[in-house]
Amino acid sequence: MSDAAAGATPTVEHTVVGDPAPARWKRNVAVFLGGQTVSLFGSMLVQYAIMWHLTLLTQSGLVLALAAIFGFLPQAIVSIFGGVWADRMNRKFLIVVADSAIAVSTLALAIFLLAGYDGLWLIYLTLAIRSAGAGIQMPAVSALIPQITPTEHLMRVNGINGSIQSAMMLITPAVAALVYANLSIIGIFFIDVVTAVIGIGLLLLVPVATIRRASDEHVPYFTDLVEGVRYIASHTFIRWLLVLFAIVFVLAAAPSSLTPLMVARSFGDDVWMLAVVELAFSIGMLIAGVLIAIWAGAKNRVAMIVVTSLLFAVVTLALGLSTNFWVFSAFMFAFGLAVPYFSTPSMTLIQEKVEPEKQGRVFGFVGIVMAVAMPLGMSVLGPLADVFSVESLLVAAGLIMLVVVVIAITVPAGRRAMAAGSAAAAAPETVAQASAD
Repeated sequence: MSDAAAGATPTVEHTVVGDPAPARWKRNVAVFLGGQTVSLFGSMLVQYAIMWHLTLLTQSGLVLALAAIFGFLPQAIVSIFGGVWADRMNRKFLIVVADSAIAVSTLALAIFLLAGYDGLWLIYLTLAIRSAGAGIQMPAVSALIPQITPTEHLMRVNGINGSIQSAMMLITPAVAALVYANLSIIGIFFIDVVTAVIGIGLLLLVPVATIRRASDEHVPYFTDLVEGVRYIASHTFIRWLLVLFAIVFVLAAAPSSLTPLMVARSFGDDVWMLAVVELAFSIGMLIAGVLIAIWAGAKNRVAMIVVTSLLFAVVTLALGLSTNFWVFSAFMFAFGLAVPYFSTPSMTLIQEKVEPEKQGRVFGFVGIVMAVAMPLGMSVLGPLADVFSVESLLVAAGLIMLVVVVIAITVPAGRRAMAAGSAAAAAPETVAQASAD
């Protein structure tokens, strides 16, 4: 089991997959991922549509900055509590509630717009509700996957899930543009509501047991929250992984968000150039996700994380040194190719090494890192890009990332953490479908 030292681990009722027939778990995973895919499609349509709508309506950087704050900050805050809920309640129920709240808020906004109310505060409120829903949904989804997936297949299932998300990044911008041009943003909102209903309906077909902790049924909520913080702080590998995750994500804001600015300044402001760069990145992610789903990655997943972290640093550095557009695009493809080889083994290791009754809280903090890291990175790098060249910022980010990763893998604490992560995981057994919902 893990090396967490935060008290005794509660007793958990969990066994091997409830239905050992291979067709059963595959069916459950397929239905679950199918529902999530449909729901994600609608959510991404709304994400693109709102940003375009605000840009065309106001052409204000302040408006877009406020939209980013309302779109990310609530998720970061709610994830703290969402992780605890995911460990105390039925995770399927939480996902259904979050999806329903998001769909209702989107439907309400569409109705207000139809009635002629178009205040920006309505869009900000909707973004905040959707973000808060994501703070509940993300820990529950991440912790639910190992409940319905045998441990030995987690890497492939996470790879498939990553491939789906990458494919959505390729498809949804074109669909959003088509629908937005012909039906306006209101049409996209109604599509999102329909996809949410379909996603919820498919999720209801998947039996998911509630994890029961016999020894702490009456533990106060905040005691659970504090225990989760202590667990992460005392778990050598999980602590190391989350710190590395946070630093890489903050510095990855440079290649993720500043590259369009570099293209416009250094290579030309033609739209097709921006599209090529985005496509190169997305296609790289899609290919890598498919390869992981087929190959399942290296057995030493810690090594995959370390190698891709170093690759992030080298590619970020190379992007800043690129003087040719096509070479630049090739490095963006390489960056996209590396992303799944970092994120998929990271998620899988957490699912394998963290006890089932603590996974919600751990993934809650992962959600905080993901929600805060990119805006935090851009809050520093964005203003600097108006003072220094993007090339110099990319080079600096690449060098800093390289130094941080080298330190993380060479200091004694880092070596101990990697050894703990590479050791045969006392992976939590997938939770039995003890009772049908």
